Amino acid sequence: MRLLIIGGSDAGIMAGLRARQLDPQTDVTLVVADQYPNYSICGIPYHLSGDVPDWHDLAHRTQTDLEAAGLSLRLGTLATSINADAHTVTVTKPDGNQETISYDRLVVATGARPAATGITGLTGPDALGPADCVHQLHTIDQMHAVQRTLVTRHPRRAVIIGAGYIGLEMAEALTRRGLDVTMLQHGPEVLSTLDTDLASLVHSELVHHGVHVHLNTSVRSIQRGERGPVVISDDPTGTQKISTDLVIAVTGIRPNTSLLTMAGATTGPGAAITVDDQMRTSLPDIYAAGDGVTTKHRLLGDTWLPLGTTAHKQGRIAGENAVGGNATFAGVLGTQAVKVFSLVAARTGLRETEAHNADIPARSITYTTDDHKAYYPGSHPITIRLTADPTTGQLLGGQLVGTYGSEVSKRADVIATAIFAGLTIQQLSDLDLSYTPPLAAPWDAIQTTAQHWQ
Repeated sequence: MRLLIIGGSDAGIMAGLRARQLDPQTDVTLVVADQYPNYSICGIPYHLSGDVPDWHDLAHRTQTDLEAAGLSLRLGTLATSINADAHTVTVTKPDGNQETISYDRLVVATGARPAATGITGLTGPDALGPADCVHQLHTIDQMHAVQRTLVTRHPRRAVIIGAGYIGLEMAEALTRRGLDVTMLQHGPEVLSTLDTDLASLVHSELVHHGVHVHLNTSVRSIQRGERGPVVISDDPTGTQKISTDLVIAVTGIRPNTSLLTMAGATTGPGAAITVDDQMRTSLPDIYAAGDGVTTKHRLLGDTWLPLGTTAHKQGRIAGENAVGGNATFAGVLGTQAVKVFSLVAARTGLRETEAHNADIPARSITYTTDDHKAYYPGSHPITIRLTADPTTGQLLGGQLVGTYGSEVSKRADVIATAIFAGLTIQQLSDLDLSYTPPLAAPWDAIQTTAQHWQ
């Protein structure tokens, strides 16, 4: 069988590897638009900070590894159209010529693209770009462009537009490189995936390390100035002009769906491609996975929730079913974490406001305690918020902010596991979790928080 996969990131690679694992006779070809199959986009800030000096180390697997697993890679090859009836894909090869590739089954894993921001000067024919020290940051090529600016232009000041995960990580990365960093956030607080009072802890950490944070700020345009880019924005005090040496725009993403929508595939929440629990699209013999498709959330149903861990799971299921399997996607809870200087923030499931917006009864309990017994040296505070149904006690979500090294993400994983299993907040309190004074044991923080539920 001929399995064709479009996309060389988490979902596409996992689809190909799973297909070959189950059926070594399957002819698996991956069409990859760039030269970087199976590279960690999430690792980009850590190369730019200097924590990962060699960018090649961002590859989960080398090209040699992938080819040894039986994947045929077509790098630098752009898929331009799908003919679902004829079971063919038209591609543009590195030399600019077109080719038509036939398939028996197709997996589309084209991911997401930067969101259209409406910022004048960032997109369009007259957009500023790397030559102007203005960068969007979503791909390995864009990472290289930022690195070239840092090395050759030696910027002293930087403006980051957007305070999501990549924006926060880049604020740390550039500060550690000695730049004076200003962060512009459209919303009322950084890290909009947390409640604002918890996100304010991250905000304080940024300020503590010298980052200038501007909230409720709408960037209007980016212009060329005499000595570098100028960012024009509106905030509660009026219009502001910030002259800088470097601009990093990380204002969110949108599903990259044009290939499938042009072929007739249906879309759902977030304008992502609709897939069923087996990752099948509405088109015959075409599967899709990753940031470009809808996601089954275990508490909300179908939604759009782009995460690398989700893409990994979906790709594996798509690859298995493309070669005749019957795997089912179990759904996700949106579990995620981010490190910002000395803090780690994590969340899973639903916040109280998100539950209410979905007509799910919810209330929350918040507790701040030590990450391990205070009498043992080195303890730090950790704040945990648990959300549950006020009547049944069904656990719905958790948010955590604590010091790096406090096992914040592992504690989030404990909460995620409890939600996945359908436990109540009382049952979470009753779990037999590990405990010893020097260690960051989940018992102390999570269960102590749960025990304050009434």
